[in-house]
Amino acid sequence: MLSDEEILAEFRAADALLEGHFILSSGLRSPRYLQCARVLMDGARAERLARALAAKIPAELRERIETVVSPAMGGVIIGHEMGRALDRPAMFLERPHGTFELRRGFRLEPGTRVLMVEDVVTTGLSSREAIEAVQMAGGEVIAEAALVDRSQGQADLGVPFLPLIRIDVPTYDADSVPPELAAIPPIKPGSRAAA
Repeated sequence: MLSDEEILAEFRAADALLEGHFILSSGLRSPRYLQCARVLMDGARAERLARALAAKIPAELRERIETVVSPAMGGVIIGHEMGRALDRPAMFLERPHGTFELRRGFRLEPGTRVLMVEDVVTTGLSSREAIEAVQMAGGEVIAEAALVDRSQGQADLGVPFLPLIRIDVPTYDADSVPPELAAIPPIKPGSRAAA
């Protein structure tokens, strides 16, 4: 099991813990950003983090998981690695028309018990949308796992939530950014347009 400091060391080693003025996919602003794509680009590191995350899932819950589903883009790599760590199939959701759906021949048999896997959860909006898409496809999300919980413990996903690490970084609405942050030009580093 990796400690929180060891997990953060993995992000730092990958230059994935960024400082500045960032526009998150939720539209909120933050002085720190975790670029999970960078931390996961090294296969051995991605495997270590996924195994540590899988170890956080209680045994009785782990046994019930039949497949892993993750939302594209951010969740694809960690979702695949979680499938491997749990020895379960892994698939992903896409948003070709603004809402999540299974494509590429992925399908769920009715009642399939799913572990949703994300890279970062901030407000939980994407997770809730992804969970709804799995339900529409016939699956049952029994829990969600994520590399990072940025919600300050506030994300309500409607299912048990198991993050590898919780990082409490302040977030601000665009119109209430503190002056020191407002002095830095904002950038949008994620894969989705700001809300």
